[in-house]
Amino acid sequence: MYKILIVDDEEMIRKIVAKYAAFEGHEVTEASDGMQAIELCRSGSFDIVIIDIMMPELDGFSACREIRKFSSVPIIMLSARGEEYDKINGFELGIDDYVVKPFSPKELMLRVDAIMKRSRRAPEENSNEVFRIGCLEADVTARVVRVNGEALDLSPKEYDLFFYMLKNKNVALTRERLISEVWGYDYFGDDRTLDTHVKLLRRSLGDAAKYIVTLRGVGYRFDTSR
Repeated sequence: MYKILIVDDEEMIRKIVAKYAAFEGHEVTEASDGMQAIELCRSGSFDIVIIDIMMPELDGFSACREIRKFSSVPIIMLSARGEEYDKINGFELGIDDYVVKPFSPKELMLRVDAIMKRSRRAPEENSNEVFRIGCLEADVTARVVRVNGEALDLSPKEYDLFFYMLKNKNVALTRERLISEVWGYDYFGDDRTLDTHVKLLRRSLGDAAKYIVTLRGVGYRFDTSR
């Protein structure tokens, strides 16, 4: 059972999501705006937050920015808009997933379950290693990535994507495989979420971005020969 905070100014959406969540045995708390969400996160402990972007008092982006100052709770962002810049803005704030309205409550619950399983997964016993190539250094155990000696401040999903690609270096990774392994659910909809994360990861890696190679019509590869 997860403790879920649902934040949306539309009562109907809150009730629909709450109904499906409660049916699966989760404990649900509702909030109607960003300010209320921040106060609830400060005063209580939640396993995951589902939050809309467009809300009165304080929008979802601003609320996520404030929540991230004191909490690393997983966040799924809801939006009626699917523009790339909205997704990029959300991922840069450290959200874990982005769902465009209208959405399937069943799919949303699958995403919640996938995120929670991944966030609670114990570190691999044999992952105590440091990978180095050129200007790039990655401490797998500590989840620390350095480029030219400087530690990078990656979002949780950027870390997940980077270390999965690193673990499977020099292997052609299809979009379907990356979505399934990194996001942990059967992929519904377009694959721009993955491409957006790769774009953000490349920007964060700077001089080391060259190691992530696009395979047209297939996906990506972490190529150590470059």
